[in-house]
Amino acid sequence: MEIKYRPALKSDLEFLLDLRIQTMNAHLIASSLPVSDEAHLQRINYQFEHALIIEIDKRAIGLLKIVRQADNIELIQIQIAAPYQGKGIGRRILSDLIEEAIELEKTITLSVLKTNKAKNLYSNVGFNIVGETDDSYLMLFEKYRPS
Repeated sequence: MEIKYRPALKSDLEFLLDLRIQTMNAHLIASSLPVSDEAHLQRINYQFEHALIIEIDKRAIGLLKIVRQADNIELIQIQIAAPYQGKGIGRRILSDLIEEAIELEKTITLSVLKTNKAKNLYSNVGFNIVGETDDSYLMLFEKYRPS
């Protein structure tokens, strides 16, 4: 199963809204955060220029939103449609990002809702909690120590 990426387009907004509702509503509700379409669209449009549609067999199955900085890769969002969850796709995507970070001597940062079980995946692949807000953990992958 080959994972491909393509830049997200405004024509993907309906897919992205459905994906976000499907993957995030339960976590947002558990965190007492808004779940209106307006709130979802605001998050979808945040850093939209960095949004990539994850595809398998030319079928959109998720979203990856990352910002590559000089010394860090910021993982803003990763969402995999429910039928494709639990098949190792998220782990493969994270592994590719980790490989890139190690090769380029970069860290990876992300924020995950405390109610989201994805935090366990992040911990399992080497991320550590380095801070928190009322509803989220701030996590860091750091394979090396910058001098």
